[in-house]
Amino acid sequence: MIGISKLYCGAVEPSDALRYNRESGQLPSHLLQFAKDKKPVVVWNMTQRCNLKCVHCYAQAVDPSAHKDQISNEKAKEIIDDLAQFGAPVILFSGGEPLVREDLVDLAKYAISKGMRAVISTNGTLITKSKARELKDVGLSYVGISLDGNEEVHDKFRGVKGSYKQALKGVENCQAEGLKVGLRFTINKRNSAEVPHLFNLIEELEVPRICFYHLVYSGRGSELIKEDLNHQETRDVVDLIMDRTRELFDKGKPKEVLTVDNHADGPHVYHRLLKEDPERAKEVLELLKMNEGNSTGRGIGCISWDGKVHADQFMRHHTFGNVLERPFSEIWVDEKIELLHKLKDKRPYVKGRCAKCRFLNICGGNFRARAEAYYDDFWAQDPACYLTDEEISGEPL
Repeated sequence: MIGISKLYCGAVEPSDALRYNRESGQLPSHLLQFAKDKKPVVVWNMTQRCNLKCVHCYAQAVDPSAHKDQISNEKAKEIIDDLAQFGAPVILFSGGEPLVREDLVDLAKYAISKGMRAVISTNGTLITKSKARELKDVGLSYVGISLDGNEEVHDKFRGVKGSYKQALKGVENCQAEGLKVGLRFTINKRNSAEVPHLFNLIEELEVPRICFYHLVYSGRGSELIKEDLNHQETRDVVDLIMDRTRELFDKGKPKEVLTVDNHADGPHVYHRLLKEDPERAKEVLELLKMNEGNSTGRGIGCISWDGKVHADQFMRHHTFGNVLERPFSEIWVDEKIELLHKLKDKRPYVKGRCAKCRFLNICGGNFRARAEAYYDDFWAQDPACYLTDEEISGEPL
């Protein structure tokens, strides 16, 4: 996760993170990526069921009536107890569509009562006025609502006509209750031209936060490898995101803007600032070192709807245990699980351009799920890295 507004627009300074000693239990949510102890943010895909049929769904979601959820409310609370005791700072309720579970609000409330921050990732279509009020009342920290572009583009992606309008209504309902809400957008060839539309939306609707996700080849998204942007297209989109973020800051309408799932974005921001503002570039380099790049299997983990534990939500073909049989806290630190142990520090194992990149300490080897899907080699270079050979050469930073 690369904070474009934090880094490029100076919304965060190195001293901001150091003020809290960089302990994840003390850092406010917008600084968690700079934690030095990297307790995992846990994505819990609490159901595989969903009311939409998204073409890029990493969970390969199924119809809400297809089956019952495999983890009961009682067992879910046992899992939350373990996560809270382990020190996981955030639980992100996802799916499928988390709001198809009737006990979502109850479980969010329970997690918060145990000292965790609770957030949800949703398509937004089921957030009625009353549901938004419930989520606000229990103390939910954040609601991330996915959009794929304008109405025509979004509805085509989501497979259900009217889903765009329903999602925007969900945004409106959250705002009416004073619940922090942001947008989520996954970039690919089908919708990269929609980035300006998303910036217009967050300005017009006064949405404070947006995350732009690079495509990861997983679930139904794996069928979109051929529709990922090429390197120049990716670079152009990231530059556009930076430009539009700066425009909002200059207009006195700052937003929190992040890019997710391609840690080449960090060095790219740094290279651009070297030309535009060398002093800020030095500060950004320090922040990027604190961030440490991709933290799959270390700073982020995933529990599936069936209890299986994964390094992140995109690596479901690698399972390290099951919380129905063994606590997450025990699985996560078990050094006998070779791949999970190696993911705690990927740098000695990555190959190709990643192995010789001067930004390896900053990027962390980027996404293994993409490398494996593209090269059939878990430790191969990430094919989505758009940095040039010239940009990655030199002494390690």
